[in-house]
Amino acid sequence: MRLAVIGLSLSSSWGNGHATTFRSLLRGMHGRGHEVLFLEQDVPWYAPHRDLTEPDFARLALYADPEDLRARFAGEVADADAVIVGSYVQRGPEVLDWVRDTARGTVAFYDIDTPITLSRMGRADHYIRPDQVPGLDLYLSFTGGPTLGRIERDLGAPRARALYCSVDAARYRPEAREGRRRWQLGYLGTYSEDRQPVLDALLLEPARRRGGAFVVAGPQYPGGIDWPRGVERIDHLPPARHPGFYNDQDFTLNVTRADMVAAGWSPSVRLFEAGACGTPIVSDAWEGLDALLPEGEAIVIARGPGDVEAALDLPATRRAAMGRAAREIVRARHSSDARAAELEAFLEEAA
Repeated sequence: MRLAVIGLSLSSSWGNGHATTFRSLLRGMHGRGHEVLFLEQDVPWYAPHRDLTEPDFARLALYADPEDLRARFAGEVADADAVIVGSYVQRGPEVLDWVRDTARGTVAFYDIDTPITLSRMGRADHYIRPDQVPGLDLYLSFTGGPTLGRIERDLGAPRARALYCSVDAARYRPEAREGRRRWQLGYLGTYSEDRQPVLDALLLEPARRRGGAFVVAGPQYPGGIDWPRGVERIDHLPPARHPGFYNDQDFTLNVTRADMVAAGWSPSVRLFEAGACGTPIVSDAWEGLDALLPEGEAIVIARGPGDVEAALDLPATRRAAMGRAAREIVRARHSSDARAAELEAFLEEAA
């Protein structure tokens, strides 16, 4: 299959979760024998932070603007067996109209921000219009559960399918550590105003109460945050360092955007990355999480700082068992190859 993807970014993981999502998925597609072209707009905020310029699983091409995209890549879009346009593509409605007019194969929209998309649908500055949804062959959504029915029923999508993030289980795996791990609890994520109160309750407050070694990694945190003593800050952690980061923690924390919590069934890639490393996970609560990673068996679901502290006090054998359970689930259901196989099936169904 010849697959063309127009997405926010493949080259830079700085300040976005799209790049790691596309890297894992497209690596899986390449491993299954498909030819992949990724088209990304060259923007100044990602240009200084590119950490993957020559992927070995896809051909990456940068375009200056939609006019340049149309001028240089119309032939390849027309000839592709399937074309996927991602959320947050600049001038997205214009790009999607062009793709629908140009492509002869299956046309899909991959919504990596589904609850946000639905809440903003119809705004002039948004990346897909409501009238474009019925004309798609396939609506791929980062959010599953009841939201899929809403996309079909209310927006007229002919088929909406959940395509969660995934992880390359060959790259994310347990690593041996001698003695104690570096941190008791860590968090990896770009600053978000709506996530910050949860991060404060589930990591900063336990750090204030008990002391010890904690870490928060990710860019764009404002200067006014009161970081407790013992909380280390890492401004940006490139993907190549993620496995080591998870392996240096007794537990890792997952915190979910408010829109995703409200919709439920919206796992982040951090869940699957940590799970693949066998690192025990503490997460905030949302509908559908227990169906993905059973509570108490493969994950701790925390509703307050006391739940986090209780998890940190679990014996090492119990933590290890939870990490192994999460790893088995992630390798079987949420690996690059597993997600690529799902995408294959969806595209065949739509075709």
